[in-house]
Amino acid sequence: MEAAAGIRRSSLGDEIVARIGQLGVISETPEHLARIFLTPEHGKAADLILSWMREAGMSAHLDAIGNVCGRYEGERPGLPCLMLGSHYDTVRDAGKWDGPLGVITAIACVADLNRRGKRLPFAVEIAGFADEEGVRFASTLLGSRAVAGTFDESVLATRDRAGVSMREALIQFGLDPDHIGKAARARRELLGYVELHIEQGPVLEEKGLPVGVVTAIAGATRLAANLTGVAGHAGTVPMALRRDALSGAAECIVAIEEFCKTDASGLVGTVGYIGAMPGATNVIPGKVSFTMDIRAPSDMHRKRAVADIVRRIEAIAKRRELALQIDVTHENRSVPCAPWLQSQIAGAVAAEGYAVFELPSGAGHDGMAMVDIADIGMIFVRCRGGVSHNPAEHVELADADTGARVLLRFIENFRQQPV
Repeated sequence: MEAAAGIRRSSLGDEIVARIGQLGVISETPEHLARIFLTPEHGKAADLILSWMREAGMSAHLDAIGNVCGRYEGERPGLPCLMLGSHYDTVRDAGKWDGPLGVITAIACVADLNRRGKRLPFAVEIAGFADEEGVRFASTLLGSRAVAGTFDESVLATRDRAGVSMREALIQFGLDPDHIGKAARARRELLGYVELHIEQGPVLEEKGLPVGVVTAIAGATRLAANLTGVAGHAGTVPMALRRDALSGAAECIVAIEEFCKTDASGLVGTVGYIGAMPGATNVIPGKVSFTMDIRAPSDMHRKRAVADIVRRIEAIAKRRELALQIDVTHENRSVPCAPWLQSQIAGAVAAEGYAVFELPSGAGHDGMAMVDIADIGMIFVRCRGGVSHNPAEHVELADADTGARVLLRFIENFRQQPV
């Protein structure tokens, strides 16, 4: 019995890693992995994933937004489904694992069920979402929003860097933008949505664990700040009389870091851009702009943190006699994972012999859209160094295998939420 299980377990990891490699060579250029929404490479990847779904015993098709959709029927046709998914588009100069690991692992699990002739008291569906990253048209979660019925048709007029509108790109791809509504699913059709994904952070590696149970997808607030002082000659204005916007910005940035470091509940803050004017070596900066990205698992916590950070920046600006303007440029709600799904995922982790470790996701995922039609759960898989959105992104074969075994055990023991 153990030998047979060992053979099956090993083959899952081997198959997943091999397919990650096959998908990873489908790219805009061979030097840098880029598989962008509605490009020829995107189409080739979709065809390959559809072929894997069919090999796994699933019926499969491309929906109206370009999602690859597979269905493995239950004990009888037409039952509600447990949906598994992730995305198959990438950022530019990407790694191979972000997104595709979840799609390929789910297919491997269904293939295992099919090889054993096992049918479940529910259907299993897999969604390979067409655009989660939002690289081409600067609008994220397009594939999952279409499935959730929340796709904003106004984005069809958005144009890429070459001037091609999303509507035009869909038509060139062979899809009908007027039929995107047909991709939407009803809540009654889904028993839940579960996504396996690389962690994209270093926590599991630091804990020495191959997998983790996600508690929530953090919400995010992005702000743009402008500090205005007085530009002046670097040699003639005494230090005590300066209104240096860059020094003020530096103090603000340190204050943001210190505030977030003292918080133990998952709050993170990042200043990702700073620009100083006039930008000359011998001129005191008179105006500085910088961005802030504040994330937390709880919306209330995040909003309180943003308010506290803004008050600290206002105090710094006032003391330094700098004019301040702060604008919110983006706000996304946090999405909790359903406790009943977390519990079943934790049970699968424990049954595979690993400690159950819970952690929030600081990055966004398709579950943020899918929560509008289903309870969601997530499994994180350890990635080397916590590196993601980078060619160095990597998952060890053993960890890919462990993630697959946890997901397969979860599927086979899945219990519907009590009504």
